[in-house]
Amino acid sequence: MTQQDRQRIAAGLAEGLSYAEIARRLERPTSTISREVARNGGPGGYRPQQAHRATVRRARRGTPAPPRAAGPRGGPLEDEIIELAVRSGMPRMTARVHVDLLLSTDGRRTAAELAHRLEVSPASVSVAVNFLVEQGFVRRERDPRRRRDVYVVDDEAWYHSVVISARRTLESARAALARAERAGLDTPEGQRMVRAGAFLERVTLDLLESAERWRPLLM
Repeated sequence: MTQQDRQRIAAGLAEGLSYAEIARRLERPTSTISREVARNGGPGGYRPQQAHRATVRRARRGTPAPPRAAGPRGGPLEDEIIELAVRSGMPRMTARVHVDLLLSTDGRRTAAELAHRLEVSPASVSVAVNFLVEQGFVRRERDPRRRRDVYVVDDEAWYHSVVISARRTLESARAALARAERAGLDTPEGQRMVRAGAFLERVTLDLLESAERWRPLLM
């Protein structure tokens, strides 16, 4: 856990947030937050700087961790891709998982491999990959020999992610058109909604047509 994470925990405690809500915002298990607070003064006495120094001291007294393989944050290119994804609205942990999959040799990793490489909890990986699967960036396969899921990213993922996003926008566009009819096309609200809905509908349909037309480039 970073010092910035601890500052965010302190801010959340000051706001009166629950451990579960703080954990959700940091994309970490609730048990991690409750343990962090309990061992560093409790809800009323938690101080991020002191907690960070105490953790560093405990780590120095412990047994050094064995060396691990280089993770995905191996250079400026990887960091730049992650930052671009974060600026587009993707949670940072999700962006790190996505980049690690994108830059892997065969585009395949298990949840355990992702957790080990990124040095995060399995729960954090689970939240990230569920988001990526839902958005079409990654697909889930079952390894029958090892009885566990494998997460895969390939060229077709770009097509699927575009289509999923476009269909959701299309749903919003058609909802706006329906709302315009209910409000009345002669009212200011109805006119505003029908213009927005028509624009989004036409742009989205063009995008879906373009994605289908250029899909062979990924094959």
